[in-house]
Amino acid sequence: MNDEALRRAKRPLTPLAGPYGHPFHSLLVTVPIGTWIGALIFDIARAAGADHGYRDAAGWLILIGLIGAVLAAVLGLMDLSRLRSGTRAQRVALIHMTINLVVVVLFIVNLIVRVNTDGIAGPLTLDIIAVVLLGVSGFLGGELAYRYGVRVADEETQRAAYQGARRG
Repeated sequence: MNDEALRRAKRPLTPLAGPYGHPFHSLLVTVPIGTWIGALIFDIARAAGADHGYRDAAGWLILIGLIGAVLAAVLGLMDLSRLRSGTRAQRVALIHMTINLVVVVLFIVNLIVRVNTDGIAGPLTLDIIAVVLLGVSGFLGGELAYRYGVRVADEETQRAAYQGARRG
């Protein structure tokens, strides 16, 4: 293992990416995740026959999610740039990024379909596919943070948090 590559992956490219041990990417991804799952829930309710403005609400949630995804992607690219080329962490990060790009495209198509039709089958199908892919991507993001330690505080910093702990 290359210790320098590991140390580099834990440090931000710039303070804009979040301070050491507190990456902003993982904070911002909650916006598209939450809004897109909300859109799926509204579309399920609409498909079940309860349309109380759910079509428009789902569209707005998708749009808000797309804006959040762009911001999260910028920060994710900053974190990706810290990974050494050819490493397993970089390969997983590239797959994570690619899946997220597919999800973004699916939600853009979803918005276009919504504008051009009142039907629910197309938007709901796109919601489901995109949210499933989002779950796969989220798993890979967790793999990057929790297994490979990307942008996570190093072991010395973590160890310091447990000094003086009582055993019980």
